[in-house]
Amino acid sequence: MSVAELAGKTAVVTGATSGIGEVVAKELARRGARVLVVGRDPARTAVTLAALPPPASGAHAAHLADLSRLSEMRRLAADIAAAEPAIDLLINNAGGMFPERRVTEDGWERTFAVNHMAYFVVTLGLLDRLKAAPAGRIVVTASRMHATATLDFDDLQNERKYSTYLAYSRSKLCNILFARALARRLGSGVTCNALHPGFVATRFGDDDTSPMGVIFKWMKVIAMSPQDGAKTTLHAATSEEGGRLTGAYFVKSKPAQPSPAARNDADGERLWAITQALAATA
Repeated sequence: MSVAELAGKTAVVTGATSGIGEVVAKELARRGARVLVVGRDPARTAVTLAALPPPASGAHAAHLADLSRLSEMRRLAADIAAAEPAIDLLINNAGGMFPERRVTEDGWERTFAVNHMAYFVVTLGLLDRLKAAPAGRIVVTASRMHATATLDFDDLQNERKYSTYLAYSRSKLCNILFARALARRLGSGVTCNALHPGFVATRFGDDDTSPMGVIFKWMKVIAMSPQDGAKTTLHAATSEEGGRLTGAYFVKSKPAQPSPAARNDADGERLWAITQALAATA
């Protein structure tokens, strides 16, 4: 999409108060889009909202939600759907990496809840609004770390075995399986693509005190900037290729092949069924 084509468009960006999400929100606004900023912290959300360039029409808006909680996932989607007749772009960007296993109020391991369940629940809650747009797009922020993971359907909540790296890489595998499964269901009209943004120096993972977290923080000295890290997200969200392809996985703004586990569509369907049941019964 060109600058002119983003005028009058509405974009939802989760995790928009720092890092890649904040850069994406500002760039979409700079190109004329009206941006709905989704954040958890009221102060940071207000700062991000105030920093957005004015849209070509209408006004930007902010929505607060703790995306580790199913009730908040549902409320966020319902609030946005009630306020917006159509959504052109949904950028699923919020995520977490945690040093120890903790369970949310819904009984889910936090990484699984924030990185996978929130994408599923919020996206499906906004699907009618995306279908109401002339050419809706869903962008799913995954990671190349998915390639080290396989799913254990007997231990999706990492009860028997937990590490920061294992939980995160599995959640990113879930992201790609979800994007592919949703793309199959959508057919034409709305695209859904996943991406690896690169290793980016952001606040992400800063509260992880595990050995992996310490290594992760030290490695940030060689990481790319959030501005560079946002390029692939923006490519999926605004390029001609991002509107033509669906079920794709982008790396460095180009289509790439995810791992064999991420291309296992039978696992994708099994994950979809389990996720749907969890979202319905929790």
